[in-house]
Amino acid sequence: MGKITGFMEYPRIEEGYKPVAERLKHYKEFVIGLDGKQSSVQAARCMDCGTPFCNNGCPVNNIIPDFNDLVYRGDWKSAIEVLHSTNNFPEFTGRICPAPCEAACTLYVNDDAVGIKSIEHAIIDRAWAEGWVKPQLSALKTGKKVAVVGSGPAGLAASQQLARAGHEVTLFEKNDRAGGLLRYGIPDFKMEKSHIDRRLEQMKAEGVTVRTGVMVGSLPKDSKVTNWARETLSPEQLLQDFDAVLLTGGAEQSRDLPVPGRDLDGIHFAMEFLPQQNKVNAGDKLKAQLRAQGKHVIVIGGGDTGSDCVGTSNRHGAASVTQFELMPQPPIEENRPMTWPYWPYRLRTSSSHDEGCDREFAISTKEFIGEKGRVTGLKTVRVEWKDGKMVELPGSEKVLKADLVLLAMGFVGPVGSVLDAFGVEKDPRGNARAGVEAAGGYLTNVPKVFAAGDMRRGQSLVVWAIREGRQAARAVDEFLMGCSDLPR
Repeated sequence: MGKITGFMEYPRIEEGYKPVAERLKHYKEFVIGLDGKQSSVQAARCMDCGTPFCNNGCPVNNIIPDFNDLVYRGDWKSAIEVLHSTNNFPEFTGRICPAPCEAACTLYVNDDAVGIKSIEHAIIDRAWAEGWVKPQLSALKTGKKVAVVGSGPAGLAASQQLARAGHEVTLFEKNDRAGGLLRYGIPDFKMEKSHIDRRLEQMKAEGVTVRTGVMVGSLPKDSKVTNWARETLSPEQLLQDFDAVLLTGGAEQSRDLPVPGRDLDGIHFAMEFLPQQNKVNAGDKLKAQLRAQGKHVIVIGGGDTGSDCVGTSNRHGAASVTQFELMPQPPIEENRPMTWPYWPYRLRTSSSHDEGCDREFAISTKEFIGEKGRVTGLKTVRVEWKDGKMVELPGSEKVLKADLVLLAMGFVGPVGSVLDAFGVEKDPRGNARAGVEAAGGYLTNVPKVFAAGDMRRGQSLVVWAIREGRQAARAVDEFLMGCSDLPR
């Protein structure tokens, strides 16, 4: 694959970034992708390894050596055909996937991995530019109607696959625009929403009906989940009107931090903060947007959502940004012989961190402190882990100033009321109980109701959601037709 000796001749080529001072002035993407020549050189590093672990490292099982070879040889049109055979939306994954395929790259055992993500990014951007991405209309109409509830990556992938199988698909979204957490959970500077809009136009041309502002079931009265629904539909109505229902909502129930002072003003979930900025970027007018301008911001949670809060706060003009992580600081370099080809445990620094952020590890929040009902600081303590238990370090308590606190500690599961409304059984984590076996996969305990994506597996990656959406589409097609030609 690629050039036989390429991995010995060429170094890894990284995508570039526009300068920090420039990109902090706007919310647009700032990654500088590889050009055609750079992509060809990068693809040449893909070695003839015999067993390409990258294929299994990738949740959608992208046929990576094949499209690398095609890019190396300059056959870009065939490369996008190979890429699209396993991945409906490489423009999403080529921008925001953490690239577990690269961690599994055989070259990564003792060298820099092949830049698979950057090549994927280059392929799909060129395909759009060349006009190679076109609607794929089904020649056969089955007469079967499918409702897909939730328009995140799982719902989008499932809807597109089912429409291409000839079914009449209606995609329901409770918010005012389709895209789920892709649209309202991921900042525009990581992925501009024009990429979603472009795919939606393709899907509509393929026969998918998209209905936004429609809440299926209901949310709990105390829910903090974003909901701009204008209409409510009952599960009974969907089950009456459709031959199959696929639930693909996200894991939107944020993990809380129930310590003293939690009820003070100025403490918000990340998913109260991030969607508002995305709406403003889309041209919406908000009466009271959460803003970090001039504030000392503390982000609690060291993952990607926390990083997104850091980047957004810096663009607001925060006075300072500090990010907390409960776990100790990971090593700069992982122990590759111990971890490869699995996802390595090591320190990860995002582009948002590079824009300005103090990072605190092994720190726990004991109390929120406030004046006149508003947060002014946090009482913290250092912690360490002994015998699998977290232990506070005596004498390490400290008070840090905070005008705005953003809770970004992950998600505990989907909004339970939606599953309850359908009568779907849950697993111990509160997710929809549904297996992934080839026969009867993704089917819940409720007849003709399927579940996939975060609603079934819990909080996960966009690429896992696409995989589950594709597999669930095949399961629904088999359920409706007795067999399926859709790829699993």
